[in-house]
Amino acid sequence: MEMKLTKLFCLLMILMPFLNLKAQRNVSAMTDPLKVVQLIGDKLIRDTPFRFGLAIPDNNQLFNGIQFVDFGRTFGTFQPALAYAYTNLSVKGDMELTIQTAHNDGCKIWCNGESVYVKRGKQKPELKFEERSVEMAGHFNVQLKKGANSLLIKSETFGDEWVVYLQPPSLKGAVVSDSGNYPEIGLKTVPDVDPKIAALTNWLVIGPFANADGKGIDMSYPMEKELIFGKMYQGIDNPITWTIPKLEVLGELIDPKPWGTNYTWNYHNGGVAWAMQQLKEVTGETKYNQYATNFCDFQINNSPFINYQVKTLRAVNSANNGYLFSPLLDFTLAPALPFIYKLRKDPTFSNREAYEKYIGRMLKYAKDGQVRFPGSNIYTRLTPEKYTTWVDDMFMGIPFLVQASQYASTPEEKKLYLDDAANQAVKFNEQVWDKEANLYMHAKYSGRDVKLPHWSRANGWGIWAMSEVLMVLPKNHPNYKPILEHYRKHVDSLVKLQNQNGFWLQVLDRPDSREEVSGTAIFTMAIARGITNGWLNEKKYKPFVLKGWEAIKTQIEPDGTVHNICYGTMCSEDVNYYMNRPFYDNDTHGLFAVLFAGIEMFKLQSIK
Repeated sequence: MEMKLTKLFCLLMILMPFLNLKAQRNVSAMTDPLKVVQLIGDKLIRDTPFRFGLAIPDNNQLFNGIQFVDFGRTFGTFQPALAYAYTNLSVKGDMELTIQTAHNDGCKIWCNGESVYVKRGKQKPELKFEERSVEMAGHFNVQLKKGANSLLIKSETFGDEWVVYLQPPSLKGAVVSDSGNYPEIGLKTVPDVDPKIAALTNWLVIGPFANADGKGIDMSYPMEKELIFGKMYQGIDNPITWTIPKLEVLGELIDPKPWGTNYTWNYHNGGVAWAMQQLKEVTGETKYNQYATNFCDFQINNSPFINYQVKTLRAVNSANNGYLFSPLLDFTLAPALPFIYKLRKDPTFSNREAYEKYIGRMLKYAKDGQVRFPGSNIYTRLTPEKYTTWVDDMFMGIPFLVQASQYASTPEEKKLYLDDAANQAVKFNEQVWDKEANLYMHAKYSGRDVKLPHWSRANGWGIWAMSEVLMVLPKNHPNYKPILEHYRKHVDSLVKLQNQNGFWLQVLDRPDSREEVSGTAIFTMAIARGITNGWLNEKKYKPFVLKGWEAIKTQIEPDGTVHNICYGTMCSEDVNYYMNRPFYDNDTHGLFAVLFAGIEMFKLQSIK
């Protein structure tokens, strides 16, 4: 017997580390909500460098976005000149492709030796920045045959700017979203070009040639008929031959994940900074507020560098380009929340003037810049169809309007922003609320009557926005009661859909959908907020909040890692699109929701 007990003891000693590891896999045993979310805040502080790293940008060899040749950076722009650029477009089968272009001065383009585009005269390259795209005024069609197709560009400069942009806006008869339908672009299929060169750049260039005798782009040079390596041609001042464009080293964000980094310019990272400001308020620990300040200062202080990369180096999609300007709430009002919150809370800080200038621009955008739906005057989008109303934009725009009303310096301005926020809360509910399901559809098209799925996080954005309005709207305001009634109706629908484990599902009314953290955190936060503010009966609704919080804790590791967060999501009529979206650890879409949930749980616990 004694020997058996000894063996059992030894076995337990061997297994103990593994048993302890299993016991410590999440923070379920922690009872203080602030201690739980401080783990996340501390990890954010540890993991976020707030600096650029230098890198050679990836050379995209799929022609599914902007391509450009910057002759000016390569050859200079000191005098009138001509130059050529060469590449191949490779396709799996014959197809017709429409290509957009923007360029300075004269330009000629040939595909497989046939002229496909000519434009003469002095001009500027114009790029029009849309919600999620860049539009170019020029366009031409090419007939691509199966295999490799040559593309030759001749570009003219009168001595100033010198660049040609190309991008494919559409593929006739093809599903544009399917990457398999886009041509490959580059030098892989050009004979005698080393693969190492093809990995660096998609283009060969030669120039500058004389642009004399008033002929401009009609002046012909031998490379319009031949592609010969090792042959010298007479340039303006010296013999020249084929080479590659100047390669630029860009400032990139460090260690991006599939969803980006903690300091990528977007709404959910602005949301993290906003949450960290409020985590400081409830914990008293300044390091969390410093994180938020670092986020804001990084964007403001580096805006000249971001501008240089986008406009001088032509890297239109380079790091944090959306900070400069993007006509989308995701990159304007929503990430501006920690800036305006700091202006409200801190009357004196060193960078205040720069913050005021930036927020002044956002206040103007909130009033006059963002597209609004005719009639109801709510924020809407032009993608994927004209006047598509996204429930996401309740969060992307309304909380900023609420903050603006508190920041406003006059009663008139305060009323303007608060009335706008309240009106939008009511009018959004008329657009994207599914009365049969008593849930939000992810979006609503204005041109056709289609019901989109009841995505969890989209419903979260709606109820979060309503709670932000209710916290500041006077009870005698004409929209207070309609918003409160809708908030309560939404809560009653949501609590019926919480599963036995305490989670809400990725698609709320699909039992075969996955348990998802960001939606669960937002609903837990919003219902807890309702109890704390007296909008909901504590005895009836607190059990759902506690169950939701316990579920969230099972997805948090002691090092602050948070699991099972849905990746950023476009809108779709196909429910399987939502069902199959990837989930990631530490995606900030979920982190800032969990931070707010923990703060509201702490406030709920503090009710006497």
